[in-house]
Amino acid sequence: MFGHALSKVLVSGTVVGLVGNLGAGKTQLVKAIAGGMGIDRDSIKSPTFMLIQEYAGREKLYHIDCYRLKDEDEFLELGIDELFYSEGVILIEWADKFPDVLPEDTLWISIEVTGVLNRKLTISAQGSRSGKILLALHLELDRFELNKFGGDSQFVQ
Repeated sequence: MFGHALSKVLVSGTVVGLVGNLGAGKTQLVKAIAGGMGIDRDSIKSPTFMLIQEYAGREKLYHIDCYRLKDEDEFLELGIDELFYSEGVILIEWADKFPDVLPEDTLWISIEVTGVLNRKLTISAQGSRSGKILLALHLELDRFELNKFGGDSQFVQ
């Protein structure tokens, strides 16, 4: 539900940095966001070996995985930073490896495993676009009544 709610408020040009240990659910969150954007969830694969996947939906979606990248130079050599100025939503797994090369305006989502099926999400906005998205997400989550479940999400602005 969270990914679907987030998909409703993401706009073209948004960069989302996804942070969490192996198996925390970063790719599962990407699948949920993609589904909400009209993209077949089953077509979403972890881009660990391909590094960048592009999907067409309500907005173009770029799914990037930095797990295997060694340093910022390798990140920049791939031209990932050029996507920041293109149309579409950019979701970056392991974004915390290279925070200095991400745009100043980035929405950060940290996923922490708190149980077999439980996750704690910490969402923070860095910039005006991300701040607006974070506020819109609050409203969208209220609409979905996700707060009634006593979820473990934390919003930081």
